Amino acid sequence: MFYNTKCDCGHQNPTGTTLCESCGNPLIDTDGRDILEMRYDGMARRSQKSNPSILDKVWNFFSSVKIAVWIIFITLLASAVGTIYPQENTFLDMDPAQYYSETYGKLGTIYHFLGLSHTFSSWWFITLLFMIGTSLVICSLDRVLPLYRALSKQQIRKHLNFLTRQKVTLVTDLPSGTDEEAWTDKLGVILRKKNYRIHKDGTALLAEKYRFSRWGPYINHIGLIIFLIGVLMRSIPGWHMDEYMGILEGETKAIPHTSYFIKNEKFTLELYDEKDLPESIKSKGQIVPKTYETQAVLYHCSANCDDSTKEPVLEEVHKANILVNHPLDYKGLQAYQFDYKATPLLISVKPTLSNPATGETYGSFDLPMNNPKDVYQVGPYKLTLKGFFPEFGLEKGQPISKSNEPKAPAFIFSITGPGLAANGEPYLYFPRQIDKEAFSQDTINGAISQKLKIAVGTMEGVQFANYTTYLNIRVDKAMPYIWVGSAIFMIGVIMGFYWQHRRIWIRIDQGKLTLGGHTNKNWFGLRNEVAAALKKNNLDILPKSLDNGGNQG
Repeated sequence: MFYNTKCDCGHQNPTGTTLCESCGNPLIDTDGRDILEMRYDGMARRSQKSNPSILDKVWNFFSSVKIAVWIIFITLLASAVGTIYPQENTFLDMDPAQYYSETYGKLGTIYHFLGLSHTFSSWWFITLLFMIGTSLVICSLDRVLPLYRALSKQQIRKHLNFLTRQKVTLVTDLPSGTDEEAWTDKLGVILRKKNYRIHKDGTALLAEKYRFSRWGPYINHIGLIIFLIGVLMRSIPGWHMDEYMGILEGETKAIPHTSYFIKNEKFTLELYDEKDLPESIKSKGQIVPKTYETQAVLYHCSANCDDSTKEPVLEEVHKANILVNHPLDYKGLQAYQFDYKATPLLISVKPTLSNPATGETYGSFDLPMNNPKDVYQVGPYKLTLKGFFPEFGLEKGQPISKSNEPKAPAFIFSITGPGLAANGEPYLYFPRQIDKEAFSQDTINGAISQKLKIAVGTMEGVQFANYTTYLNIRVDKAMPYIWVGSAIFMIGVIMGFYWQHRRIWIRIDQGKLTLGGHTNKNWFGLRNEVAAALKKNNLDILPKSLDNGGNQG
């Protein structure tokens, strides 16, 4: 509905203004007696346009507090649903679909099918966060700009209708013979002692304090926006990682999505003595760990990092003993001790190649159970790796590997050299004696086993891993932004909670005092402050008599 925005004082106000920018006279309901709506001091807001364009409608949608509350509610609901079952990024070496189905049944299958198993990295959850951020920006701009204009253009002498329709108001006659300007000056001195800033125009006065508290909610919003930007930045590749790795003793593994490798040099487990355990645990025969520690070495890879056919070029950059809550920390990359597992597995052997008939040895070579080389040169013989099976097994007469763990490792070499066929002869090698006997290594190898023998001479060439350490690898480059946003948010909260913006307007016309007061909260405190100041200026007024009723802010 169109209405004239030109005030009786002659000031032309923008469309949508409800209180004159100059004198404060209401432009709507001019003859009413209700308490004035003082939010943004009646300034026009973009979201209140009468004929909005498409862009304005989008602005209006995101500037709505109701819409913002609904978006936040939906996001909180989604977050709650996302925590019903563990998120799949916390799993170690297991198929998520199988895990949810076997552990939680049909509900788990539905949970995984709907994508709730990776809620916090899903496109729709990130979209909700983006919508919250957009709403915060538009809500703030829609309100902070009118508020800034209102507070920066305050006039000292306000319209009588403006003053008498404040929640704190007083209309009374000054004692006869009072020097009006001197009385106003004295009141200004009294209020200045209460930390008010005084602005005076003859017998009109504006006293104001703690204006900065009005910016608290908007500083709060700025902090939240920075916080959300930090959260969204985690989706940028390389900015955030939360991975779990299992590393055998002596094993070196590449850290996913980085140029770093980490080695588990040694794992140490300390158990509680039986005498220190309560009877309830002793009776069950439980083993209780006291502390466990991973001696870790961090390497930076400078070449051949992703080439499985070549040895990566590694440079040691950091060493640390990783304990629970005491991670390895290097340039933003952190490795936390997460768990451990007793896994007595073979790491590497140093077998010798010899002639079983003559006893002649040709040399030895290092054979790791993880990423063995493709070719080994031992004396005059060349061993080319044709197949590697960490856990050897047979299926329909064909060799297979039952898992990726070296529980029963087997190697198939093609050996070329003196006394052998030019195109090489196959040799099946089991490092463990129990596997050699179980799978009849010599029988399978046939004639070549009479010419050559690959075997470990002593235990010095055998390296075992007793434990697997599980580490939680974290990278979070966005965390400084999240902390800064949180700090700014708290500053805004403190500004808004602990201070109140208070304003007192006074004008004296021919011995008649008209007073109006406004604050954004704690009206009781404002009434008491006004009554105390008037009393010191020889005008005894009860605080309750200043209350004009109503509930408008």
